[in-house]
Amino acid sequence: MTAANKRTIRTLLQGAVAFAVALPAIVDASGIPAALPWVAGALAVAGGLARVMALPAVEAILDRVGLGLVDEEAPRP
Repeated sequence: MTAANKRTIRTLLQGAVAFAVALPAIVDASGIPAALPWVAGALAVAGGLARVMALPAVEAILDRVGLGLVDEEAPRP
């Protein structure tokens, strides 16, 4: 798996968690103003998750499952 693919998967995971947090409020909301606090909450969760995923301990776990950001070896000529 290339480093770009790993970054994409990690970003999609963060976005999915944020969307999952906001989804109940979006479904229940009848208007956009009622959903805005939940959107802000979802963005906060996504930002927090990104910060947590950058921690060395979490990075080590992600490396074990193949989603770490360890640079791949350069191709040999």
